[in-house]
Amino acid sequence: MKNDGGPAFPAQTVSYPGGAGRVDPGMSLRDYFAAQALANMRIHENSDNPHYWERVAKSAYAAADAMLSERAKGGAQ
Repeated sequence: MKNDGGPAFPAQTVSYPGGAGRVDPGMSLRDYFAAQALANMRIHENSDNPHYWERVAKSAYAAADAMLSERAKGGAQ
């Protein structure tokens, strides 16, 4: 299983009437990093190619994995 970095934001406890509740961890740090990488990628005109978005998604998650790896080392010096 890939390191997802844990929750990107503090976990939220959702309470329901009668005292029942659950913890919603939300988005993982890996997903957050991938979304940030995706937001900064150039989108090309060939985006109607069926494999284009698969390559874009793989690139975004590769960037996220690199950020998590660097973070585990203590960050860029």
